[in-house]
Amino acid sequence: MMDLGRLRALRAVAVHGSIGGAATALGFTPSAVSQQISKLERETRTVLLERQGRGVVLTDAARELSETAQRVLALVEQAEVTLEEQRGQAVGRLLVAAFATGARGLLPAVLADLRKRCPELDVRLLESDPYPAAELVARGEVDLAIVQDWPTVPLPVQEGLSRLDLGTDPVDLLLPAENPLARLAVVPVARMCGQRWISVPAGNICHDWLVRTMREVGEEPDVRYQVGEFETQIALIAAGLGVGLVPRLGRGPLPPGVVARPVVPEPARRVFALWRTQTSRRPAIAAALEAVRKHWDAR
Repeated sequence: MMDLGRLRALRAVAVHGSIGGAATALGFTPSAVSQQISKLERETRTVLLERQGRGVVLTDAARELSETAQRVLALVEQAEVTLEEQRGQAVGRLLVAAFATGARGLLPAVLADLRKRCPELDVRLLESDPYPAAELVARGEVDLAIVQDWPTVPLPVQEGLSRLDLGTDPVDLLLPAENPLARLAVVPVARMCGQRWISVPAGNICHDWLVRTMREVGEEPDVRYQVGEFETQIALIAAGLGVGLVPRLGRGPLPPGVVARPVVPEPARRVFALWRTQTSRRPAIAAALEAVRKHWDAR
């Protein structure tokens, strides 16, 4: 009989496209994932991974086995949910994904709460953008995800997922104090034309919102600097290199010379949690959602 842990490792490599990505998602080292795959190859007497440049690719046999593993792991999860529900305690492993500012501004308190209230629950955290996080939950690679989207750029949510709406996260225009817009108490979107923008890279929900919003007032935004971390964006703004739209969640104090101004119409991200509906009966999911709601409301 094939080992479930090894099947899970193979499935993670198939989903994430690399041993390193699988290791991050599973909370293991790359060496441990490689060892699991090697043992599965010996167990099945089949070559599953082939070297390609500096990475690896799945063989045809591995891809077929990965699809089978997905179905097997889903059945195992159903059994685990039933057993955990019968015990009435939050136990086992819970893998939570969250976007960067959610991980920084919300999750520390949530994770500390769960560690205290559910000592037998092994909670792991994976930082992930909303698009891949939602897919990871749907595929069973992550148990719970804290994600965000915009009313005009909704996050696609697959069937079979449940959601808990937490609320909105307002976004301010951050700019150097000497920028003429800093003299305004509130900045209309139309007044933001002609600025040099510092933004997250294309393909991120925040970038998509900026492009769509500025196009609505007749301008293609001049994004000079594409930076994934908001702290780096703020540092570039402090250096006088441009302006940026930065959410309040997890933002922290602003450096000298940088001011925040609200925008009208107000840009606000919608923050919510996603999990597989079939795991709703799991006490670990219920405990995590309770902690998320409590600490979101207490912000």
